[in-house]
Amino acid sequence: MLAAVTVVNFWPPFEQIAYLALVVMGCAALGIFVPDLLWQKVQRRTLAPQPRPADWPRVGIKCLGLAASLFFVALIYWLFPEYNQGGQFYGNYYAALKILLPAWAVVSVPYLYWVDRRMSQPLDGLWQLGQLMLGRWRGLDGRLIGQHLLGWLVKGFFLPLMFTYFCDNLNKLLHYDLNLLHNFQGIYDWAYFAMYFIDVSLVSMTYLMALRATDTHIRSTEPTVFGWLVALVCYQPFWSLISRQYIDYDTGMSWGAWFHDTPWLYDLWGCLILSTVVVYVWATIAFGARFSNLTHRGIITNGPYRYTKHPAYLAKNLSWWLISTPFMITGSVEATLRRCLLLGLLNLIYYLRAKTEERHLSLDPVYQRYAEWIDAHGLLRGLNRVPGIGALARWRPKFAAYSPPTPFNETAP
Repeated sequence: MLAAVTVVNFWPPFEQIAYLALVVMGCAALGIFVPDLLWQKVQRRTLAPQPRPADWPRVGIKCLGLAASLFFVALIYWLFPEYNQGGQFYGNYYAALKILLPAWAVVSVPYLYWVDRRMSQPLDGLWQLGQLMLGRWRGLDGRLIGQHLLGWLVKGFFLPLMFTYFCDNLNKLLHYDLNLLHNFQGIYDWAYFAMYFIDVSLVSMTYLMALRATDTHIRSTEPTVFGWLVALVCYQPFWSLISRQYIDYDTGMSWGAWFHDTPWLYDLWGCLILSTVVVYVWATIAFGARFSNLTHRGIITNGPYRYTKHPAYLAKNLSWWLISTPFMITGSVEATLRRCLLLGLLNLIYYLRAKTEERHLSLDPVYQRYAEWIDAHGLLRGLNRVPGIGALARWRPKFAAYSPPTPFNETAP
């Protein structure tokens, strides 16, 4: 990915930033999948090594289901003003779709044919949706169809948002003034930006690469409204309303303003912030092509996830305390306490996100074993013995009455 950024910086094959973003994303995908394919590390646990005889009618029904899935997302884009009024914010995304959709149409039929012949359970949500479109309602699993559409809703919401951020950041990176890197402040600003650029570039790619052939498909999607609410509230366009009206904890003074006159403390504080961002980006990299909000695409136990279940959330929330320094007194103690409580409210939202994700993933016995191991051996296992904090760390909400529509037998190592 970084090599592709270097190439397009000196020799941009296109002027449209959306096309350059697709080049970078494609190279990131190659960097993830090609080594796996060469050394046979891709775990195709739902694909048989020997294909079955072709079932063209079933493949045709799946193609119809795929068309219906695309229509479902297109209908949402047409319906809501966020996506159809002018299209300025998502302009790069729509420009990329002009390339992606025709290419997708060309490869979708042979891809579905190849995968269908190797699936252990070929009557999946795609096939069931196709059957529904044909009016063949008898014997269909409504929950499986619902899970399939929820998965597409996740991709339809997060892909345009992350791709738009990626394009903006790529454009900024290609025009970044490297002359600013003459002191620690310049290095800090560039490093902070560059790490988040890596994050959004990988995340954008992962929403496109939800493929069963590479074992990065969606196993299940968060089934509760509350789980969706605590996740979506952290993203645009919802975050603008919530942050401005309810969680405005900004002190008006950055950490740099506080420590500007103490160079050693300024450098130390900046390094602490960057270290939290490193952990956050490391967590994204550990996912490979399996990252996705609100979905289960395989249990990740490597990288920082070998130490704690939620390294990204912990690092991100800690970085906000270090960046905003709401605990520094500016004015009255009452105002300082208020800012700390507001940031604590944002921390609470991420705590609820973590717990709803644990509840969802715990439907998979592999995650249950992983969580038990982390509780016994994890880096933060000592918190379980701290009064109050331990109870919050150990708490795991349960579904009142829910079971996954298909067995969880498709987990990543």
